[in-house]
Amino acid sequence: MGTRFQSFLLVFLLSCLILISTASCERKHDGTVRIGLKKRKLDRANRLASQLFLKNRGSLATKEYFRLNDATGDIVPLKNYLDAQYYGEIAIGTPPQKFTVIFDTGSSNLWIPSTKCYLSVSCYFHTKYKASESSTYKKNGKPASIRYGTGAISGYFSDDDVKVGEIVVNEQEFIEATTEPGITFLVAKFDGILGLGFKEISVGNTTPVWYNMVEKGLVKEPIFSFWLNRNPNDAEGYWQFDMGDLQIAGKPTGYCAKGCSAIADSGTSLLTGPSSVITMINHAIGAEGVVSHECKAVIGQYGKTMLNSLLAQEDPKRVCSQIGVCAFDGTESVSMNIKTVVDDGASGILNEAMCSACEMAAVWMQSELSQNETQERILTYAAELCDHIPTQNQQSAVDCEKVSSMPIVTFSIGGKNFDLSPQEYIFKIGDGVETQCTSGFTAMDIPPPRGPLWILGDIFMGPYHTVFDYGKARVGFAKAA
Repeated sequence: MGTRFQSFLLVFLLSCLILISTASCERKHDGTVRIGLKKRKLDRANRLASQLFLKNRGSLATKEYFRLNDATGDIVPLKNYLDAQYYGEIAIGTPPQKFTVIFDTGSSNLWIPSTKCYLSVSCYFHTKYKASESSTYKKNGKPASIRYGTGAISGYFSDDDVKVGEIVVNEQEFIEATTEPGITFLVAKFDGILGLGFKEISVGNTTPVWYNMVEKGLVKEPIFSFWLNRNPNDAEGYWQFDMGDLQIAGKPTGYCAKGCSAIADSGTSLLTGPSSVITMINHAIGAEGVVSHECKAVIGQYGKTMLNSLLAQEDPKRVCSQIGVCAFDGTESVSMNIKTVVDDGASGILNEAMCSACEMAAVWMQSELSQNETQERILTYAAELCDHIPTQNQQSAVDCEKVSSMPIVTFSIGGKNFDLSPQEYIFKIGDGVETQCTSGFTAMDIPPPRGPLWILGDIFMGPYHTVFDYGKARVGFAKAA
């Protein structure tokens, strides 16, 4: 499901997973299938999740949807659970057996629990597919397993008719999950996942549902889109694209000045990026991070040397290898387990943490140099950032009273700027004095060749209507009305 998280964030995802809508399909004349969204109130079982994460803002109907361009023009409603992930209903078999699924652009397989799932407790809390009750079922039996960041499933492939809205895909290959270990799927609000990614990342080289819709002429155009309205009152295999530089309060970070890669992932709740830039965002919004002694040691001992190298137009990627903190393999720095003597005379190991801290510091210094800041200011700023380094794959807390004064974070895509306001990237939990706020930005350092990579999840797709053009292999964004 795209980016998946651990510990604190894991609880978030568990509380945010997809819930089916009971609303009927609304017919349109523009050749689309739309899956509308609703919000629901928390029950007692979700109280813990609500305390840790996002506040539910009522059960008001909205106009959010997942849309397919087809010949009949139906609208298939979705529901929104905690403004985090979006759920819809599909049916499998004859007569139709209904299931709730995530429409996930970060994966490519369709799976749902099987009646043969005996040993996983989570299967007893979700609707299970009954092959014996479907006249269109065809035995397949090929084994299958998928591992996500927050859980895994395994089982076997089967073939049956799959219905999305009024579109029926005959003899669709899907996975009957017979094991769902852990608590991830136990407390999930969805039954399964319907992947909308490319075939290259499908497990078992199966043809995804969306591919079959296009190849069998079941949709008018090879395009689908998401509009995730957040108004509370009303060989990559991914959908990957190039992204320009990122700005914080109108100030360029410089990290993506030469371009970065990004994916739009409806199966990821937050927005993830490299630690160095997420740290800069954390500092700007006052997010509490992990104090990094390694980071401060690098800046204290090598800061001026690094600055001199950068002023001499040295490649930031080589700076850390020049001072002996990292090695350079020709394209990037790698950690060196070498011994050194730090200022207090104690012997220590410059390990991977030191190398990583040095690389981040080089990015921060380069960014400040581009703004013509003084050397003293640059070193002070870099030291401050050390206190805001995020824990990988986890969220950071912020001061709720300062949300209105937090900066706009801007992404450059296709030569156009896409702004995120603090009201769009901050999650609020609870009411009154018990209100807690967390940042929607989290760090994930994906190594080459796939990384570094930005993953624009629902935090971004909420304010921007996202169109996935399968025919031209491109993604488009427009401000949601």
